Amino acid sequence: MGSEGESYFGKHGEPQKYDPTFKGPIHNRGCTDIVCCILFIVAIIGYFIVGIVAWSHGDPRKVIYPTDSRGQFCGQAGTELEKTPFLFYFNIMKCASPLVLLEFQCPTTQICVEKCPDKFMTLLKAYANPSDMDYYKKFCKPEFAGMTKLSAPEVLRDGYCPAMLIPSRPFTRRCFPALRAKKGVITVDNHTTFDDGMGERRNVTDLLEGAKKANVVLEARQVAMKIFEDYTVSWHWILLGLVIATVISLIFVVLLRFLAGIMVWVMIVLVLLVLGYGIFHCYMEYAALKQTPGADVSIRELGLLTDFTVYLQLRQTWLAFMIILCIIEVVIILLLIFLRKRIVIAIALIKEASRAVGHVMCSLIYPLLTFALLALVIAYWAITAVFLSTSNEPVYKVFPNNTNNESSCIYSRKTCDPQTFNTTNMTKACPDAKCLFAFYGGETYYHKYLIFFQFYNVFLFFWCANFVTALGQVTLAGAFASFYWAFKKPDDMPAFPIFTSLGRALRYHTGSLAFGSLILSIVQVIRVLLEYLDHKLKGHQNKFTKFLLCCLKCCFWCLEKFIKFLNRNAYIMIAIYGKNFCTSARNAFFLLMRNIVRVAVLNKVTEFLLFLGKLLIVGSVGILSFFFFSGRIKPIEDTAPTLNYYWVPILTVVIGSYFIAHGFFSVYGMCVDTLFLCFLEDLERNDGSQERPYFMPDTLLKALKKKNEAKPSE
Repeated sequence: MGSEGESYFGKHGEPQKYDPTFKGPIHNRGCTDIVCCILFIVAIIGYFIVGIVAWSHGDPRKVIYPTDSRGQFCGQAGTELEKTPFLFYFNIMKCASPLVLLEFQCPTTQICVEKCPDKFMTLLKAYANPSDMDYYKKFCKPEFAGMTKLSAPEVLRDGYCPAMLIPSRPFTRRCFPALRAKKGVITVDNHTTFDDGMGERRNVTDLLEGAKKANVVLEARQVAMKIFEDYTVSWHWILLGLVIATVISLIFVVLLRFLAGIMVWVMIVLVLLVLGYGIFHCYMEYAALKQTPGADVSIRELGLLTDFTVYLQLRQTWLAFMIILCIIEVVIILLLIFLRKRIVIAIALIKEASRAVGHVMCSLIYPLLTFALLALVIAYWAITAVFLSTSNEPVYKVFPNNTNNESSCIYSRKTCDPQTFNTTNMTKACPDAKCLFAFYGGETYYHKYLIFFQFYNVFLFFWCANFVTALGQVTLAGAFASFYWAFKKPDDMPAFPIFTSLGRALRYHTGSLAFGSLILSIVQVIRVLLEYLDHKLKGHQNKFTKFLLCCLKCCFWCLEKFIKFLNRNAYIMIAIYGKNFCTSARNAFFLLMRNIVRVAVLNKVTEFLLFLGKLLIVGSVGILSFFFFSGRIKPIEDTAPTLNYYWVPILTVVIGSYFIAHGFFSVYGMCVDTLFLCFLEDLERNDGSQERPYFMPDTLLKALKKKNEAKPSE
């Protein structure tokens, strides 16, 4: 048995030995992972440089205002285009590529117009009727006004006018084809085919690829406008619901401080009752729709609708809800039955966590700092991304009038400047050539490496966000560890545990936090690239490729979860012992492996109980908001606002309540994890004797059936 024990401990490191001088987080420590600290600081400086360069080159007006082929903004006040606010595409069918939407530019001539075309017309037909030609000129380039002697083929050859006009509607100041569907058939101007202006009849579906994104956006815009209307009439009620969620969460935390054991059991019972009521309510709705005409239509037959309230009129919807809630209820009951003994120890751990939070009340406010820093990181990333995406410049190239003579023109496809083109040698070498807009881009070093800057922006976003989260975890861990290892509480604790721990983390362990965040960020960026690759290959991949991508995404998802778990425990060890990231991660991992049974059961049971607390708060507020916004509370039925979708404020309140409850319980979660590691260390360091007493409280000693030897009476 002895050899087996030595082999086991040798495999998973040596247990912690008794140290009479150890009194919690070590104060005499040095800087760790300095190289990674320097790398992180350099990366942050580089991030600021990228932001400055992007802000100097980018122009967000390209997103807000449409730009014509000359890079001018349509409808911008104080310019010659002030009275032409809409952008017209010569050939909308060239806008079908999804890359076009990312670059905010279509590979076709675009001009600013006073209003979108409202009739179908081709250039050839317009030439036959002077009045039609006057109308058609509004959608040609401005320089065409003085070239009335050109024939229609010459105009099309030189690109002065579009080959055809299509009835269009303005959306986000851009003219998109006014496609309609009659009995499932797509039409434009009540026809299924159209003349493309080049003498050929084409099907309307050819326009669909170029305009379907616009139609999707139009439908989404209608839904968005209704959702916005709902927010405008219900925002104060939503705010009240979030305040109620905050008050309930705060009351719950305070009650946990004094009545942890009772509260946990009450919480378990209430969660089961809330789920039970949910099952009952779903059954009643399911039964009430039995005689309703059309209620037996399946969700698959109905398809995807923007009015989600229609689904609540189907029996299948309520049956699905009822089955899901039944499964959740049964799973929870089975877990409670099989883990009832471990729940007693978990409750003792939660009681100790409640005491720790009570002694470190600032810990409940600290998540606000983490939230503010994360909001700052997200805002910087989003602004930089917009400026980078809009930093392309209009590129003009030389195009010979006769495409057959391209080989004879040495400047063909070369970049040019339309302002100085007529004074250069290009016009002498290629007399019939013109300097025309080609695309939005750029040929400077900045534009060539623009994709690298975008990647750098995404990578630094993950790194900074993970660093902020790591800083919050190590700060809370240091504060709660000082509570556990204080033999006389609170006399042996620092006066300001949170501020002491935060200062210690920033002064000594910025490099270690950056190191752990870097590892996690690399995995997350790989996951993003895999998702991007999967999206780009959709419709072009075989079964093996799909299987391979699915396996890779699954593996990296698991790897990300493992690294998050390892990092969290490594940060706790950093907060206590002040060692570098790799040593702390190894010590934390071996400590957990030496107590794998307790980790697999006790820690997860505690997480499960805290999750039930969040579920109770979210479920209670969600049910209350459902009855209020759906007008089912008779005494205050008239008080409820009239809504397009009553699920909008309900969903907002539920999601907001979850984040509020998660904010409070995340402190408890970090406290429990810290105390759990301290508890495992306590069991290895001490044995309950007078020389080596346990630091754990009496509740945990009683739950573990251990005790400290009493001191001999003098």
